[in-house]
Amino acid sequence: MGAKLSGPGGQGGKTISQNADINVTPFVDIMLVLLIIFMVAAPLATVSIRLDLPPPVPNSNPSEDEPVYITIQESGSIFLADRQTTLETLDSDLCAALGGGACQEERVFVRADAEVKYNQFMEVMNKLQETGFLKVGLLNEDIE
Repeated sequence: MGAKLSGPGGQGGKTISQNADINVTPFVDIMLVLLIIFMVAAPLATVSIRLDLPPPVPNSNPSEDEPVYITIQESGSIFLADRQTTLETLDSDLCAALGGGACQEERVFVRADAEVKYNQFMEVMNKLQETGFLKVGLLNEDIE
């Protein structure tokens, strides 16, 4: 099918055939530019987090000591292993449970009831930090 071009006054003209080919050159140009942009931007989008991973070989002298658990109940009472303690005597009771010496170097695990208020939990965490216990592990309950 052709289009008819006419000159002034509608007299005769030339016919032009339709072009059915797709011009892919601009499409290829745009895709190559986008590819280069993504190749440059992808490495910048990665987030690197420094992790202190354990050594691949276990220690020859694993500590056989029972870990110390601090439990915070819904009522606000604090238990060190099976004994009840208070926030004021937590550090001395904790050092006694760990055997004295460099007790601040030992890892302490804290677990709390799901209904414990945030400020009660943070009071215990702040007390541990103030007294030098910086290796604190938090335990949670698996919900299945």
